[in-house]
Amino acid sequence: MTEQYVGAIDQGTTGTRFMVFDHEGQVVANAYEKHEQVYPEPGWVEHRPMEIWENTQSVIETALENAGLSADQLAAIGITNQRETTLLWDAESGKPVHNAIVWQDRRTTDRVETLEAEDKVEWVREKTGLEADAYFSATKAEWLLDNADPVKMQRARPADVRDRAAEGEVLFGTIDTWLIYNLTGNHITDVTNASRTMLFNIHDMAWDDELCAEFDVPMEMLPEVRPSSDDDYYGHTDPDGFLGAEVPVAGALGDQQAALFGQTCYDEGDAKNTYGTGSFFLMNTGNEAVTSEHGLLTTVGFQRTGEPVQYALEGAIFVTGAAIEWLEDVDLIENAAQTEELARSVDSTDGVYVVPAFTGLGAPHWDQRARGTIVGMTRGTRKEHIVRATLESIAFQTRDVMEAMEADSGIEMNDLRVDGGAVKNNFLCQLQANILDTTIVRPQVDETTALGSAYAAGLAVGYWETMDELRDNWQVDREFESDSDAEGVERRYGRWSEAVERSKDWARDDDGGE
Repeated sequence: MTEQYVGAIDQGTTGTRFMVFDHEGQVVANAYEKHEQVYPEPGWVEHRPMEIWENTQSVIETALENAGLSADQLAAIGITNQRETTLLWDAESGKPVHNAIVWQDRRTTDRVETLEAEDKVEWVREKTGLEADAYFSATKAEWLLDNADPVKMQRARPADVRDRAAEGEVLFGTIDTWLIYNLTGNHITDVTNASRTMLFNIHDMAWDDELCAEFDVPMEMLPEVRPSSDDDYYGHTDPDGFLGAEVPVAGALGDQQAALFGQTCYDEGDAKNTYGTGSFFLMNTGNEAVTSEHGLLTTVGFQRTGEPVQYALEGAIFVTGAAIEWLEDVDLIENAAQTEELARSVDSTDGVYVVPAFTGLGAPHWDQRARGTIVGMTRGTRKEHIVRATLESIAFQTRDVMEAMEADSGIEMNDLRVDGGAVKNNFLCQLQANILDTTIVRPQVDETTALGSAYAAGLAVGYWETMDELRDNWQVDREFESDSDAEGVERRYGRWSEAVERSKDWARDDDGGE
């Protein structure tokens, strides 16, 4: 019998990765390609859906080829994706009607402020577990329906985009749905991605007709919602297609829920933080959707076929890894790895605080008009201080979320499982342990987002039979214990909170087109 593996498509904000895992959860193949970030106006961010699909095919082929594997050795494929990023496409041609609007995009801020003015924020939260924010898919879909260029549709069908959507001829999806559609021909999403649209009732576990009416999104264009690990599968790849094999596509989770699953946070109280473009702190709350009183999101954690939904509390921090990219953009560093060396070269930030609110503030503040701020600079401030303060901002933002999470859940965290690109930075991990006064646990396989979607797909097809097998696979690389002066940390955290206040409510409509 030919050795079998499970593949995972990890479609992220900056690029697309394909990884192949063996039964022990170890990586046997890996390929990655970046895609272009499109910025049509200040505060707007778009991706080209066809570029993402082409890159997806390319990384699958490259990873398999480099590892000497054939597609029929894949027992299943799982998908994980940047969440909330929204696109519409023509059902007949399969062509997008507009670029995808990325989760970071702020073009619908005014629409959210209308919801606030109409006192609908609590109504949205009660149904969806989400804050009313431009971050989520609903206002993006509404904007696309109102603004997508009909010329981009098939010319033989000149009807309005919205009219065609009401007939189910234009389809809505997040990136998981787009990839499932292109791989299998089926229009399907999973419960975790549906829960991020602001159109889905997380208590009824169904699309909500009142929310769809509010945002004028026809229910006919919405995908079928299925479990994250689906024993009935979402479909199979076309044996005559680019893979040349019929492979079940059987698991999908939004990237942060995938990391929760990959970190084996299967029990109530288990928590993880993923450091990517932004940071996302999730705690499993079991079968109960815990309502946040402190600015966190209530979201679907995962679901297996025939089993109850597992919910989670989430703190979404919009900018962490992106702040490191910004340091590169403005030539303060040459590459991300340099931050550790520069930060260690000074004893402190010398009173400098960086609040990287480039696209507003997420949890627990939720200020769409906050903007990036550096405070406390003197003539003696050097780039090393700014780099160190940027790393500290990642740790401080995480503490903001952890304090909110402990207040909402009543659970005190003993340790925090971490993953994502930035956790390769030992300085940051130690800093995080000190600022949280908690043990930081870094696993051996840090690509836990891809691993989580592979686990979901593999469980669905019986490649792994139990979740205990997955727990056994999870291995610690290193633990970081707090070794800091608690009084000094508290003083700095207090000053951080003051810096955050100075960043709030800064952007105005007449500031360069925002």
